[in-house]
Amino acid sequence: MKRGEVRWYKFRPPDKKRPVVILTRNSALDFLGEVTVAPVTSTIRDIPTEVALGPSDGMPMECAVNLDHVQTVSRARIGGLITVLDTDVMTAVRGALLFALGFRA
Repeated sequence: MKRGEVRWYKFRPPDKKRPVVILTRNSALDFLGEVTVAPVTSTIRDIPTEVALGPSDGMPMECAVNLDHVQTVSRARIGGLITVLDTDVMTAVRGALLFALGFRA
């Protein structure tokens, strides 16, 4: 598992299994039982706290990383790899996360 990977995560009911982007820094991943992720949703709102993804990013459909709903989750519930986001997309994720947390206007 590495930062920038999109993997399946099995959320607790009533939510469902959905893709998440791994946000935790690589140097910490081997030492933590929990990791910080951002969910990927098919609901695209085109707002500054989202990053659009699609087939060119290795996703099966148009979707968005939702940085308003970042959470720390159990590493044990993280599943298979879907794709790995490139540096440009992760730079956009970083910007959206900073905006979501109020560190960027």
